[in-house]
Amino acid sequence: MKTQRLTVALCVLNAVLLFLLAAQPRQQVFEKISVKEFEVVDNKGIPRFTITTTGDETNEVVLRMKDQQGTIRVKMGANQDGSGLILLNNETEMGFHALAKAKGTTLTLVDKNGKKREY
Repeated sequence: MKTQRLTVALCVLNAVLLFLLAAQPRQQVFEKISVKEFEVVDNKGIPRFTITTTGDETNEVVLRMKDQQGTIRVKMGANQDGSGLILLNNETEMGFHALAKAKGTTLTLVDKNGKKREY
């Protein structure tokens, strides 16, 4: 009778342990994820951050950050010719533009009155 109780107790203990182990959240870690496009959406399902490749002859990679309405506010791109960064204001007009290419680097700033300064 004692062995039967011990067996039942061990079975119940095993079932509880198995349940507790299965209920624990686990994060899966990947060494590498390969995709042609990566998109992060907010709680409303609006894309807020994307990384894409053009797939054409330029084979450019483009990163875009968007506001709550889905309007692009930051754009960064890179290809074999160089790279660029654009920051857009609330009216989607350029405020900051940087280009780095083999011919040289340019930096353009636009003030609130629309006056451009290039460096």
